[in-house]
Amino acid sequence: MERADFLVIGAGMAGASVGCELAAHGRVLVLEREAQPGYHATGRSAALYTQTYGHAAVRALTVASWDFYTQPPAGFAEHPLLTPRGVLLVGRADQLAAVDAAFSQGRRLTPTVERFDAARALERCPALRADYVAGAVWEPDAMDMDVHAIHHGCLRALKARGGTVVTDAGVGGVMRRDGLWVVETADGRTFAAPVLVNAAGAWADALAALAGVRPVGLVPKRRTAVTFDPVFEDPDLAAGLGGWPMVIDVDETFYFKPEGGRLLASPADETPVEPCDAQPEELDVALAIDRVEQVARFHVRRISHRWAGLRSFVADKVPVAGFDDRAEGFFWLAGQGGYGIQMAPALARTAASLITGAGVPADVAGLGVTAADLAPARLRS
Repeated sequence: MERADFLVIGAGMAGASVGCELAAHGRVLVLEREAQPGYHATGRSAALYTQTYGHAAVRALTVASWDFYTQPPAGFAEHPLLTPRGVLLVGRADQLAAVDAAFSQGRRLTPTVERFDAARALERCPALRADYVAGAVWEPDAMDMDVHAIHHGCLRALKARGGTVVTDAGVGGVMRRDGLWVVETADGRTFAAPVLVNAAGAWADALAALAGVRPVGLVPKRRTAVTFDPVFEDPDLAAGLGGWPMVIDVDETFYFKPEGGRLLASPADETPVEPCDAQPEELDVALAIDRVEQVARFHVRRISHRWAGLRSFVADKVPVAGFDDRAEGFFWLAGQGGYGIQMAPALARTAASLITGAGVPADVAGLGVTAADLAPARLRS
């Protein structure tokens, strides 16, 4: 049996980042079922940092992650973690009330957010159809994220602090024994620690069931994305493609953004599924194409790449980060939804601080986040 102070299940962004933080307080073992960490949700992200997306607690944790992303520790990565992109949240005439609401909400923590009329929206993204867009919200400080660099930076920092990542370590059994959580992998290896951190992503409720812990109602939802070379109605538009912002429908029924010289698009689908290696459905691919062709002056003739990933939510779409109130030493770090990477630094600090008994960090608490907001007990009242 291999012993540690903290046993983390899952080496995606959540597990890697909290493991890195916890390694400053004791020995950390991270168990990953796949051969490579980050195979599922982490490796299939839209890779955007935006402070105006999600519930108030999500936005606060994202704002609190800004300093880390813009000034990472020395040696964390060779290149900047964020690069300029900008987000344009667009609406038709019948969606202007939603545009106004999004502007009001976004300004609460991000004063650089602006309200655009149709003309200014078209200046930011000339490919938009003038007869579609009636107004928009502009977030100039939204950034592209280098997800690979962020994730692997966390894994390197974890190992540098003495932590260990064990791959091909699917969990076969979990039990509480003599003050320890004992985990047996499918191939018979055994690991133990007084604290078990459930960072198993879409499988978090399944892991809890193995441990005899009540689920939190986690629902994995499939999201589809495609990349393609657009065929422009006006050939002059091609020259500016790389500088376009990410364009998102205010009711989140589609988005598109430049990606490696092509465009990436999604129908922003949220189809509930069982935990799995998600694959794209043809209907969702067709919806992505149809929706972006309605709003923009280009056509999709051929898909370059298509994929799907899982975004896992609890009922209120706020992440779960806290000890289970009926299972000693069992800490939930789950339900990050589509926000996991943009808020990972602050959420990991918060989780590690709660695990070690220090409470919510002062900067996160100052943005209005409490331990009760994140605790699993809120979902079981």
